[in-house]
Amino acid sequence: MAGCIGYPTDESAPEVVVLDASLVAGGLIDLRSRVQDVVLSGVRTIIVDVSQLDCLSSAMLTALLWAQRRCRARGGAVLLRAPSRRSLDMLRRTGLWNVLAIEGPRGPDTIGRTTQ
Repeated sequence: MAGCIGYPTDESAPEVVVLDASLVAGGLIDLRSRVQDVVLSGVRTIIVDVSQLDCLSSAMLTALLWAQRRCRARGGAVLLRAPSRRSLDMLRRTGLWNVLAIEGPRGPDTIGRTTQ
């Protein structure tokens, strides 16, 4: 089951949101609600673990961009953790690899801006 692992004592600590098939099956409303709860709790940086997903949908990208705007306004960011090669290709084609930070992509090739 997807869940958030939080650090409630320090708002500057990043929050990890794990996206999996059950959350994605719920649609954009569930995804946006999960991300919105984290953003509105005051967290500045959100790490979105997409390692369990084969590809990011346009609805997921919409929710991630919404979160990115909110986090940047607070001096933070959204970081994608372990996207698939297919997701990386989509981010590169859309130019979003310059907008969202990417950490530890799966597969042999790294596309776009990554963090170690």
